Amino acid sequence: MRDDPHNLATSVRPELATGDRPAPMRRTLAGRPLSPGAERLIRILVNVTGAAFAVLFGRASLEYYLQTHSLVGGLFVIEQTWFAVAFLIRRPPRAVGHRLENWLLAGGGTFGGLLMRPNAPHPAWGVQTGFGLQLAGLVIVIVSLLALGRSFGFLAADRGLKTRGPYAVVRHPVYASYLLIQSGYVLQSMSVRNIVIFALVSACNVGRALAEERLLAESAAYQAYRQHVRWRLVPFLW
Repeated sequence: MRDDPHNLATSVRPELATGDRPAPMRRTLAGRPLSPGAERLIRILVNVTGAAFAVLFGRASLEYYLQTHSLVGGLFVIEQTWFAVAFLIRRPPRAVGHRLENWLLAGGGTFGGLLMRPNAPHPAWGVQTGFGLQLAGLVIVIVSLLALGRSFGFLAADRGLKTRGPYAVVRHPVYASYLLIQSGYVLQSMSVRNIVIFALVSACNVGRALAEERLLAESAAYQAYRQHVRWRLVPFLW
């Protein structure tokens, strides 16, 4: 998503040590067990749909960049291109949380930002500060996605532990980057609507982070990682 995402503001998964038992499978959707065939079908549908959305957003980003030659627009093109590739090449999870609330959190956190609108006041200080936040967020998300590689995900899942790069600073840097990107958008287009959407989307991404950590809680490798990297999204805060 992050996995995850994502207006053009848009998705942590830890490399389990040898011999470490993976977290138990949670193959449920609204409490119903899923067969392996159903899981495979859902994975294919999510991958194709996610890649298609990323291509659409990437195309819009490219058009924006060609019109404005904005650095932020160019970084959005890179981000969405990688999202499209990541959805198609990501590895199957060892464990995945198919519960309905996980789908809702992932959808809200990834696509909720699209409900923001630019028809709002654009204070000069907000435009400049927002640009800086979006630039920082895009750099973080691109570096985080590169660190994730094929471990990129949409739902809470175990695709192997990653601890390098931004994951050595916070446990969910992709979601942290969404906070920066979307808060930057709000500062550039300040309205009650955008502020409410930003709050709801951020709550979804906080919920995604907590869902992932619950799923990985039984992994000794992830427990050690949590001891080493204390902060989830914002260093020294949470």
